[in-house]
Amino acid sequence: MVEDDRKQFIAKVDINSNVVETVITGERCFYNIDNNAGSGAMVACMSEPQLPAEIYAIENNVARRLTHVQVSFVNVIQFAQVEGFTSTSKDGTKVSGIVYTPATTKHGEKLPLILFIHGGPVAQDTYEFDFTRQMLAAGGYAVAAVNYRGSNGRGVAYTKAIYADWGNKEVADILGAANYLVEKGIADEKNMGIGGWSYGGILTNYTIATDTRFKAAASGAGSSLQLTMYGIDQYINQYETELGAPWKNQKKWLDLSYPFFNADKIKTPTMFMASEKDFNVPVAGAEQMYQALRSVGVPAQLIIYPGQFHGITTPTYLIDRYDRYLKWFGKYLK
Repeated sequence: MVEDDRKQFIAKVDINSNVVETVITGERCFYNIDNNAGSGAMVACMSEPQLPAEIYAIENNVARRLTHVQVSFVNVIQFAQVEGFTSTSKDGTKVSGIVYTPATTKHGEKLPLILFIHGGPVAQDTYEFDFTRQMLAAGGYAVAAVNYRGSNGRGVAYTKAIYADWGNKEVADILGAANYLVEKGIADEKNMGIGGWSYGGILTNYTIATDTRFKAAASGAGSSLQLTMYGIDQYINQYETELGAPWKNQKKWLDLSYPFFNADKIKTPTMFMASEKDFNVPVAGAEQMYQALRSVGVPAQLIIYPGQFHGITTPTYLIDRYDRYLKWFGKYLK
């Protein structure tokens, strides 16, 4: 499996010549290869922007669909239009993104925008079926995915660009994508929101502390006062390698915590979400930012899902989260 710019394709490597040959690619994502050693054929799961994963046979570099598990779901829903785009950040960096717009969008129609930011940060948004963004787009929004610096799919240098420098280049890339979508007439600049989970929640906090244009935010499993994460989350080795121990490099830790220390500059009503048993990004990260915004008089909500870890798995809680997204963004962007 090769992770490329917004794609994940299948390749073969000749270990004698070190030559990489693409087997099958396209604006889609393949997963879970299983080889038939005797015939050279293989099976893999594959997903496209308007099709959840199905199983395909890969024969002579062509995909042949084997399963139709998703038919009853796909045939009754009008999915969002999905299109890739490339924006330019203020320092000239080219950044890849994907925008989802409702199927009923008319040509030239400006829509309220939700930038929904992926976590990681070493991950990327791809041309695969994305339930969350499809659902938000169905609510009448343009929904943008942004593969900010720190994402994968663009090479090691792109991923390491934010090493020990969080909330700087990524924010510039997110704002560059927002500006692009406004300039193209896709997004209504007066009605923009932002949200995400995990590092997407952290970047939501960084972004609303940098730019006051956003009318609503939904920060999930995020943090801002990074010093308080030391010793209560799972990243001690990374922290000490990348940032240094807090008592040796205090200024760095404080600089990376700027959303908390600039809470009085934030104007964006924000809904903070967290999971009670999250040891990846503990619930304290959401509680602190919620209290900070309440203290400075910015509308805020705090939702904690009981018994959940970093990813929410209880179906009723998943429904609740989607419902809250639509209500929160609807209140401020419509």
